[in-house]
Amino acid sequence: MFTLRSLAGHRSRLSRTLAGLMLVPVFAAGVAVAAPQSGALESVVVLVDHAKVVRLPDRAQTVIVGNPAIADVAVQRNGVMVVTGKSFGVTNLIALDASGALLAESLVRVSAASDSVLTVQRGMDRESYSCTPDCQPSAQLGDAQKYFGEAGAQASTRNALATGGGSK
Repeated sequence: MFTLRSLAGHRSRLSRTLAGLMLVPVFAAGVAVAAPQSGALESVVVLVDHAKVVRLPDRAQTVIVGNPAIADVAVQRNGVMVVTGKSFGVTNLIALDASGALLAESLVRVSAASDSVLTVQRGMDRESYSCTPDCQPSAQLGDAQKYFGEAGAQASTRNALATGGGSK
């Protein structure tokens, strides 16, 4: 059982861990995707189920994501793209000009949003709760299949009812 005190300690440890992960080079919104220099690739860090706005290099015509199961991009007007984290992991992002020449390549690192998520481990089974501020079930990648399925089914049913697509 978690008390408010242990939850605060849990969040503090997660915050320190997340802060350590954020020390990798990241792009600020509005900074162009940089070309690789001496083999080191710049990184775009995004959280699962979150989006980040990134500026494309001038003359970019084609954008390629190495593994669209990890991250996806939507190219917008004025040389801007939106990178959305879909699953944990690292993939690459390539920008080409109209002739197919490489303009830039960077890594996309997708990690978990953990600042308001409480994880409960029950033996080998994991359950996640979103605590914003009250804790409610929140299916996350890596949760036990039964828990994930039940929480996901409830969310799907609720969304269908809210949009008029479900039975009453």
